[in-house]
Amino acid sequence: MHWQIVESMSHRPVVLVTGAARRLGREIALHLAANGYDLAVHYRRSRDEAEATAADARAAGAAASIFAADLADEAACRALVPSVLGHFARLDAVVNNASTFEYDAAANFSHAAMDKHWRANTAPAVLLAQALHEHLQNGNTVGCVVNLLDQKLWNPNPDYFSYTLSKAALQAATVMLAQAFAPTLRVCGVAPGVTLLSGPMTADEFAKAHALTPLKRSSTPQDIAQAVRFLIESPAITGTTLLVDGGQHLQPQARDVLFVAKKED
Repeated sequence: MHWQIVESMSHRPVVLVTGAARRLGREIALHLAANGYDLAVHYRRSRDEAEATAADARAAGAAASIFAADLADEAACRALVPSVLGHFARLDAVVNNASTFEYDAAANFSHAAMDKHWRANTAPAVLLAQALHEHLQNGNTVGCVVNLLDQKLWNPNPDYFSYTLSKAALQAATVMLAQAFAPTLRVCGVAPGVTLLSGPMTADEFAKAHALTPLKRSSTPQDIAQAVRFLIESPAITGTTLLVDGGQHLQPQARDVLFVAKKED
């Protein structure tokens, strides 16, 4: 543990990636580790996978440690940045990747569904940006927050109703946080398209959905990880979102792409 603190204090920037144990968060974390960043690997339940991500990040030359927190719990969320600072003694950026993605529609919308998505997808990103801003205020460095959004916000349909509302709120928060926390903190977004197989989608449906874009390919995890790093390393960008989706947002669809791909079968 002492070695990791020394490494992170030797001028390597530290990034907290939420939901970094698996899937897209893991890809983002490992890409950053391979490009000069030390990693705070956040997870909720997947401790073994988080340990594997941290081990792979260390193999790439980074200092990396894992941090457990249920971000839907306000107290646990507020404790996360202090925990990272207590270990690394610095924090330069936060990537808000952790997300809940569950189906509902306007016809069965409920307070419970909205609250679940809000607490996972929206409020934690605001609290973590707040904490990073407070940490950096007394220093001379500018930090960065990158929020993972969804191309669906620019190409709306009513499927995954509460999820979409929570991401729309996060997109608005991205702009307002950029205004509120400048010049100490830059706040940006990345909006992926069809990137990984999820929900009830089959591998064949994923392949069809991934090709339903003007470029005949949507985003890959590598595309998203590169976009995240680009924003972290771009000092003149704040309050805006990169759509990394193969142009998916340019093709209006009445249903979520999952259902469009099913229809093509």
